[in-house]
Amino acid sequence: QLQFVESGGGLVQPGGSLRLSCAASGFTLDYYAIGWFRQAPEKEREGVSCISSSGGNTNYADSVKGRFTISRNNDKNTVYLQMNSLKPEDTGVYYCAVLTFGLCVFPMRPAASGSWGQGTQVTVSS
Repeated sequence: QLQFVESGGGLVQPGGSLRLSCAASGFTLDYYAIGWFRQAPEKEREGVSCISSSGGNTNYADSVKGRFTISRNNDKNTVYLQMNSLKPEDTGVYYCAVLTFGLCVFPMRPAASGSWGQGTQVTVSS
Protein backbone atom coordinates (compact mmCIF):
# COMPACT_ATOMS: atom_id res chain seq x y z
CA GLN A 1 0.00 0.00 0.00
CA LEU A 2 1.02 3.59 -0.61
CA GLN A 3 1.08 4.97 2.90
CA PHE A 4 3.03 7.71 4.63
CA VAL A 5 3.85 8.99 8.06
CA GLU A 6 3.92 12.79 8.16
CA SER A 7 5.76 14.66 10.88
CA GLY A 8 7.35 17.98 11.71
CA GLY A 9 4.30 20.13 12.22
CA GLY A 10 3.77 22.39 15.17
CA LEU A 11 2.84 25.85 16.38
CA VAL A 12 4.87 28.74 15.00
CA GLN A 13 4.56 32.49 14.85
CA PRO A 14 3.99 34.28 11.55
CA GLY A 15 7.27 34.54 9.72
CA GLY A 16 8.58 31.37 11.31
CA SER A 17 9.70 28.15 9.68
CA LEU A 18 8.97 24.46 9.84
CA ARG A 19 10.26 21.44 7.99
CA LEU A 20 7.81 18.65 7.35
CA SER A 21 8.85 15.10 6.66
CA CYS A 22 6.98 12.44 4.72
CA ALA A 23 8.29 8.95 5.35
CA ALA A 24 7.09 6.05 3.24
CA SER A 25 5.51 3.14 5.02
CA GLY A 26 5.61 -0.26 3.38
CA PHE A 27 7.13 0.79 0.07
CA THR A 28 9.99 2.76 -1.46
CA LEU A 29 9.56 6.24 -2.90
CA ASP A 30 12.14 5.97 -5.67
CA TYR A 31 9.74 5.62 -8.59
CA TYR A 32 6.96 7.96 -7.49
CA ALA A 33 6.13 11.60 -7.85
CA ILE A 34 5.02 12.89 -4.46
CA GLY A 35 2.79 15.77 -3.53
CA TRP A 36 2.12 17.70 -0.36
CA PHE A 37 -1.47 18.69 0.35
CA ARG A 38 -3.07 20.65 3.14
CA GLN A 39 -6.53 21.06 4.54
CA ALA A 40 -7.79 23.84 6.75
CA PRO A 41 -10.93 23.42 8.88
CA GLU A 42 -14.10 23.59 6.81
CA LYS A 43 -12.08 23.79 3.61
CA GLU A 44 -11.25 21.30 0.89
CA ARG A 45 -7.88 19.69 0.66
CA GLU A 46 -5.59 21.62 -1.67
CA GLY A 47 -2.32 20.84 -3.37
CA VAL A 48 0.71 22.67 -2.04
CA SER A 49 3.75 21.29 -3.82
CA CYS A 50 5.01 18.28 -5.72
CA ILE A 51 8.28 16.70 -6.72
CA SER A 52 9.15 14.24 -9.45
CA SER A 53 10.57 10.82 -8.71
CA SER A 54 14.11 11.96 -9.43
CA GLY A 55 13.68 15.28 -7.67
CA GLY A 56 14.50 17.15 -10.86
CA ASN A 57 11.10 18.74 -11.29
CA THR A 58 9.12 20.62 -8.66
CA ASN A 59 5.98 22.71 -8.68
CA TYR A 60 4.25 24.90 -6.12
CA ALA A 61 0.91 26.48 -5.52
CA ASP A 62 1.01 30.20 -6.16
CA SER A 63 0.18 30.84 -2.53
CA VAL A 64 3.41 29.23 -1.31
CA LYS A 65 5.78 29.90 -4.18
CA GLY A 66 8.98 31.51 -2.98
CA ARG A 67 8.34 30.47 0.62
CA PHE A 68 8.17 26.67 0.50
CA THR A 69 10.73 24.25 -0.88
CA ILE A 70 10.05 20.59 -1.55
CA SER A 71 12.87 18.06 -1.68
CA ARG A 72 13.44 14.36 -1.39
CA ASN A 73 16.05 11.92 -0.26
CA ASN A 74 15.27 8.59 -1.82
CA ASP A 75 18.03 6.90 0.15
CA LYS A 76 16.10 7.84 3.28
CA ASN A 77 12.76 7.08 1.65
CA THR A 78 11.56 10.53 2.67
CA VAL A 79 10.14 13.68 1.10
CA TYR A 80 10.47 17.04 2.84
CA LEU A 81 8.69 20.36 2.77
CA GLN A 82 10.67 23.31 4.06
CA MET A 83 8.25 26.08 4.95
CA ASN A 84 9.60 29.58 5.53
CA SER A 85 7.93 32.93 6.10
CA LEU A 86 4.85 31.15 7.36
CA LYS A 87 1.53 32.97 7.34
CA PRO A 88 -1.65 32.32 9.34
CA GLU A 89 -3.34 31.14 6.15
CA ASP A 90 -0.81 28.31 5.97
CA THR A 91 -2.52 26.75 8.98
CA GLY A 92 -3.92 23.29 8.34
CA VAL A 93 -3.23 19.60 8.37
CA TYR A 94 -0.54 18.67 5.88
CA TYR A 95 -0.54 15.37 4.05
CA CYS A 96 1.66 13.76 1.45
CA ALA A 97 0.58 11.36 -1.26
CA VAL A 98 1.74 9.56 -4.36
CA LEU A 99 0.58 11.35 -7.49
CA THR A 100 -1.20 9.49 -10.23
CA PHE A 101 0.70 8.74 -13.42
CA GLY A 102 3.84 10.15 -11.85
CA LEU A 103 2.73 13.66 -12.75
CA CYS A 104 4.08 16.59 -10.77
CA VAL A 105 1.63 19.11 -12.17
CA PHE A 106 -1.21 21.32 -10.95
CA PRO A 107 -3.88 20.43 -10.17
CA MET A 108 -2.32 17.50 -8.36
CA ARG A 109 -4.13 14.18 -8.35
CA PRO A 110 -3.43 11.63 -5.62
CA ALA A 111 -3.06 8.07 -6.79
CA ALA A 112 -6.18 6.00 -6.28
CA SER A 113 -4.09 3.16 -4.90
CA GLY A 114 -2.95 5.31 -1.99
CA SER A 115 -4.64 6.33 1.21
CA TRP A 116 -4.45 9.39 3.40
CA GLY A 117 -2.50 9.21 6.62
CA GLN A 118 -3.04 11.21 9.77
CA GLY A 119 -1.16 14.21 8.44
CA THR A 120 0.73 16.68 10.57
CA GLN A 121 -0.83 19.80 12.04
CA VAL A 122 0.68 23.16 11.20
CA THR A 123 -0.59 26.14 13.14
CA VAL A 124 0.67 29.64 12.40
CA SER A 125 -0.48 32.11 14.99
CA SER A 126 0.79 35.10 16.90
